Amino acid sequence: MNEKTPFIRIAKREDASKKRIWTVRIAAFAVAILLGMIIFVIAGANPIKAYGVMITSSLGKKSGIKQVVKNAIPLLGTGLALAPCFRMRYWNIGAEGQITMGAMAATYFALNWYSKMPSAVLLLVMGIASLVFGGLWSAIPAIFKSRWGTNETLFTLMMNYIAIGIVAWLQGGPWEGKPGSQIIPMFDKKAVLPKLFGVHCGWVIVLLLVAFMFVYMNYTKHGYEIAVLGESENTARYAGMNILKVTVRTAALSGAICGLVGFMTASGVNQTLQSGVAGGVGFTAITVCWLAQLNPFAMVAISFLLAVLSKGASGLQTTLSIPASISDIITGIILLCMLGCEFFINYRLIFRDKQAKNGKEAA
Repeated sequence: MNEKTPFIRIAKREDASKKRIWTVRIAAFAVAILLGMIIFVIAGANPIKAYGVMITSSLGKKSGIKQVVKNAIPLLGTGLALAPCFRMRYWNIGAEGQITMGAMAATYFALNWYSKMPSAVLLLVMGIASLVFGGLWSAIPAIFKSRWGTNETLFTLMMNYIAIGIVAWLQGGPWEGKPGSQIIPMFDKKAVLPKLFGVHCGWVIVLLLVAFMFVYMNYTKHGYEIAVLGESENTARYAGMNILKVTVRTAALSGAICGLVGFMTASGVNQTLQSGVAGGVGFTAITVCWLAQLNPFAMVAISFLLAVLSKGASGLQTTLSIPASISDIITGIILLCMLGCEFFINYRLIFRDKQAKNGKEAA
């Protein structure tokens, strides 16, 4: 019997204290920094100087801080959008498409209604349109999941490419500006989000969403239903919950917030619509969610950290002539270590005790 015992076994850890959790996370971050230093050495740069350049180019000047905030807005907004779905164990991988559809809906009004409405009304209409289209786009796979048991991961993922394809068609077709340019015209200034402290006011919206999502998931009936359904669908049915209603409602909320992120990106940053308006944010935000353990306030810090790393890439390229892709490698290492440490927080490795085995055999 003992001979069949594996050398290493994995067991769920039930008694992890807060001290241990934070010790493991800090250690993982330290390991990530050390591995990053090795990458910089291989690239022919002084690692201490390289890290310094990344920090100073991101946080050393007002322009850098503004860019960091601008980069963090879509990350944080999308992370907040995905949180209720993930708590429900509904794997929404379609944030890219939902962001794109929200941006597309806002763009329609920006291009066609700017002369018919005052700026405040136009922006409000653009925001509402982005919420509706993002929510509807996300609700489609949720309905199929609830009624026919389709795989929401594949369904939402494939819908990303459909949304991007629609915008690519609009760029070269109905909404094309100069013939042959494949470019949608820039928005009129009425359709551009106003700035607050040098950054478009989307940062105020996402901070309000942080508070909203914290209350929604922890102190509302809807949040309770999401948590119960995530733990056990059978328990949710036994409690009398409408599985279809809860699933579609949660997915629609997630998509609506993603659509709002698309509006803020198209209006506040690009001031036009592009097929790549989401810019990979929908996938990076999944990491933000997991690192934050679905905690909206923790997402603020993680989104800010990733935005600092992203802005630091340009500093590496201009100051040290290091390819900006090195920053992506460093970011990947940090994310890998931080995600990997969660395994050691939640699980422990049990090694076969050879001495005990020999003792039992001798007895």
